[in-house]
Amino acid sequence: MGRKRIVDRDAVLDAAEAVVARDGAARLTLDAVAEQAGIGKATVLYDFKTKAALIDAVVERAVARDNAFNTAMTQSLDGQGDAVIRGRILAAATPLPDDFRAVALNLCAALAQDAGLRGRIQENQKTVIGALTADAASPRGAQLAYLALEGLKLLEALDYHAWPADERARILREINWLVTAKPDGDAPLPSPKTT
Repeated sequence: MGRKRIVDRDAVLDAAEAVVARDGAARLTLDAVAEQAGIGKATVLYDFKTKAALIDAVVERAVARDNAFNTAMTQSLDGQGDAVIRGRILAAATPLPDDFRAVALNLCAALAQDAGLRGRIQENQKTVIGALTADAASPRGAQLAYLALEGLKLLEALDYHAWPADERARILREINWLVTAKPDGDAPLPSPKTT
């Protein structure tokens, strides 16, 4: 009979997020996570054999939480048209919590350096884009809305820009307007003026 598990896996991941927020993903150590959680390093090693496995688990949990929140918002629309993209817009009306912003910023840095972690995000994006395109009355409009929405969220997550609340709400309403747009894919790109 094995030992009874005393430490909750989520508590270890919470501690890892705190270390990522404070020190960055590159400087995360299993010792720092154990200290943050108030447990021994062996307990961290029980679930996460390496630093890479721990960071992967933090990313996996963040993606799962984001997907669950977006799914809940989509389901709250109760069968309205274009529910997948509109649910994501509704979800974006709640900005990232301040205590998760530093985690998100530092995880983005980790993703830039790790092809395996990027692969997890790429697969998730492929799934999301496929679902919103399949659900949309105007697939191109929904894709443009998604690009605008993700651009807004990325600028905020990377701490490049923050809009005042009233302007942010207006931008989200305008992104929502894009959902049913019928873009002209044949419109020419701008050309530079020749002298």
